[in-house]
Amino acid sequence: MATTEPDTQPRAEPTPAQAAQALLLARPASEERRMADAIRALAIDAVEQAKSGHPGMPMGMADVATVLFTRFLKYDAADPRWHDRDRFVLSAGHGSMLLYALLHLTGAGMGIEDIRNFRQLHSPAAGHPEYGEHPGIETTTGPLGQGLATAVGMALAERMLAARFGKSLVDHRTWVIASDGDLMEGISHEAASFAGHMQLDRLCVLYDDNNISIDGDTSISLSDDALRRFQAYGWATRRVDGHDHEQVAAAIAWATRNRKPTLIACRTIIGFAAPTKAGTAASHGAPLGAQEAAAAKAAMGWNHGPFEVPDGLKARWEDAGRRGAGTRRSWLKRLANHAQKDEFDRAMAGRLPEAWHEPLAALRAKHAEDRPKIATRIASQRALEALVPAVPEMVGGSADLTGSNNTNVKGIPAVSPGNYAGRYIHYGVREHGMAAAMNGMALHGGIIPYSGTFLVFADYLRPALRLAALMRQRVIHVLTHDSIGLGEDGPTHQPVETLASLRVIPNLAVFRPADAMETAECWELAVKRADGPSVLALSRQNLPALRFDHGENRCARGGYVLAEPSGTRRATLIATGSEVHLAIAARALLEAEGIPTAVVSLPSWELFALQDESYRAQVLGDVLRVGIEAALPFGWDRWLGPEGIFIGMQGFGASAPADELYRHFGITAEATVAAVKKRLG
Repeated sequence: MATTEPDTQPRAEPTPAQAAQALLLARPASEERRMADAIRALAIDAVEQAKSGHPGMPMGMADVATVLFTRFLKYDAADPRWHDRDRFVLSAGHGSMLLYALLHLTGAGMGIEDIRNFRQLHSPAAGHPEYGEHPGIETTTGPLGQGLATAVGMALAERMLAARFGKSLVDHRTWVIASDGDLMEGISHEAASFAGHMQLDRLCVLYDDNNISIDGDTSISLSDDALRRFQAYGWATRRVDGHDHEQVAAAIAWATRNRKPTLIACRTIIGFAAPTKAGTAASHGAPLGAQEAAAAKAAMGWNHGPFEVPDGLKARWEDAGRRGAGTRRSWLKRLANHAQKDEFDRAMAGRLPEAWHEPLAALRAKHAEDRPKIATRIASQRALEALVPAVPEMVGGSADLTGSNNTNVKGIPAVSPGNYAGRYIHYGVREHGMAAAMNGMALHGGIIPYSGTFLVFADYLRPALRLAALMRQRVIHVLTHDSIGLGEDGPTHQPVETLASLRVIPNLAVFRPADAMETAECWELAVKRADGPSVLALSRQNLPALRFDHGENRCARGGYVLAEPSGTRRATLIATGSEVHLAIAARALLEAEGIPTAVVSLPSWELFALQDESYRAQVLGDVLRVGIEAALPFGWDRWLGPEGIFIGMQGFGASAPADELYRHFGITAEATVAAVKKRLG
């Protein structure tokens, strides 16, 4: 008969976090703790069923989230999009089950089947929170630091709209749950510094201070004192035990009284309740495993089946979800009787004012008459001088390049610390933080943000711009000094590859206008575009007027024939922006030599691609096609075909006057003519 050998393997000693956890779990569970356990249980079950996900953060921050949602957050689960709700941003988007559990438990419309289908195709409970998948998801998060920086924009939008419409309509807070990783990301420094400077006292970040990252204990890569760092930014800070509900509540109450933004470091145990994985990286980004999951539930005293929440506990959560119903009803009554109701409703719905485009139409008529030879960045400023007074929700700014980007408008005051009645924002040298804050303002509603920097610095703001495209938000980036035409600043500032890299971002409209008329038309299109971001790539150097008609917005189709051939077309010169006038000059030379040539201006590849095939074929012609752009050729084969010619850059630029650079790199009318004649024989 077989005998069982005694287990002589030494058992691992519990870590300090696990020892602390054991003491906490030994205490009688309060009603609020049981509500937090419901979050933990759902997170465990969803990640186990999906066989992927991040259970540790929801399990660790469940207590903090429970205190926030049951005692402080101003919201009504019956209307997750109520305009004067508090905004809640889960910047640590990998812990998405925390948010989904809260939306389910409070009765905000996230069904248990959605939770069961966590991380599955077409489920609103995606791997990371995705804006638009559920009305309770305020923003897309996942790339760390983005949520925190986006929340800064939301908090600033709240203050600006309160200044415009009054406290009776706009009076809410912005709450963020952020992780160690969020605070490591460089964007967090930009955003936190800006928020402190702007004294955004209605912003509170609940920092999940669990000392664990994917690679292990954060001590292997991090020795910052986060509280002292944020104090230096002008924030109020406090550290609490994130599993002590009363400490958390006291700190949040204190935050609501501060005249500064607040960071509350909540010391938590990642994977709280898991017997062997709590407090370790093992609980961060993978299922606990069936045995550990069962043991964690047993440690919590959770004796219910998968995805099961007892009726009494679910009812208490739904009561929390209704806690703000009376506040919302009172707000709706105030709105109904408010003198600015119609204007508030219009702005928050994203509808443009009646006749907003008329000043722009008048400007286009003036351009047709005056035929100005100006840089498109100057033409952009003139367009803004027409638009901004007509569209009061347009809010401008620049990353410390106002005089170069020309994004300011005379008579429009700037926002300043404690004074939010302006409509222009000095972001400082914080391109990434600026772009994320713009996303936050757009997501908040009531603001159409635009701002400027150099085109080459699009690489500094790209992650936030990508999220704007993913979330389909109306933000407008004015990116000037768009080619070697900026001249002497040299290759560090000459964005030869940037246009191509922006054009590949889905749902981003890139506009590169050729003159003042096209610039006004592109601004009209960018402001009208309510379902995605836009980039205006603008020249430093002066450009001649090429268009003198002003009735139809010809840029609306992305590309059009600017100059027709004198006879049967033999070549089409296709150019964008500052190179269109070179195409016009080359056409004149070719026509003089008996080669009928058309010129196509292609200010927006994205809009041109949306046109029907017959229109595109008519514009481009079934002849030799030549692309002209002071940038790298990537992507041009789409319009030129296999036999086309590209006149442009093949590498980095150089430091010299702009005209000299164009000659040096062979981007001239003469070079274009020579290439066409050689190909045509």
